[in-house]
Amino acid sequence: MDIIQFLIDFVLHIDDHLLMLVKDYGMWTYAILFLIIFAETGFVITPFLPGDSLLFAAGALAATGLLNPLLLIGILFIAAVLGDTINYSVGSYFGVKVFKKDAKIFKIEYLHKTEHFFEKYGGKTIVLARFVPIVRTYAPFVAGASSMKYGRFIFYNLLGGGLWVVLFVSVGYLFGNIPIVKNNFSLTALGIVILSLVPILIELIKNKRKRKLA
Repeated sequence: MDIIQFLIDFVLHIDDHLLMLVKDYGMWTYAILFLIIFAETGFVITPFLPGDSLLFAAGALAATGLLNPLLLIGILFIAAVLGDTINYSVGSYFGVKVFKKDAKIFKIEYLHKTEHFFEKYGGKTIVLARFVPIVRTYAPFVAGASSMKYGRFIFYNLLGGGLWVVLFVSVGYLFGNIPIVKNNFSLTALGIVILSLVPILIELIKNKRKRKLA
């Protein structure tokens, strides 16, 4: 099984994988979840890691008593904030010159999408980007590269990280174990991924229409 197949399987059966993690590693599960969220938000090369669906599934697992919900939220909040902070620092150091048109990871179109968010929403992009895959990973990097003041960045970073983690973990905690959700967790996880991509699809459609009108 290659990395892509593994990631697809992990996302679609994330509830089963998390349950196995808890059974195999106990309290170390918190550290593993911390590393996943930290990497997904902190490294530009890992935007493919699960974010929204992982938080939802972790919340659902916490509702069964296998994880402490408050501890879970606290640890993942720290991971999300630290991840964006590291990403901002790396962006500040390297700048946008690492993005190339033919790059496999630092794709120039990803940069343009994120820059479009900044043009439209300003500093609030750091908050809004939390709920948009790919943009979530690139937004803090672009913020650093574009010399956004750190004080302004950390405010939006704390706000966005808190809203993102609390919302998805809480929704998972409240609804993740409802029979219809629990019995169709793969579809739920897939639905979360699709809903998370809706903002990007809307922006692509808008841009396509603008190009046609031009």
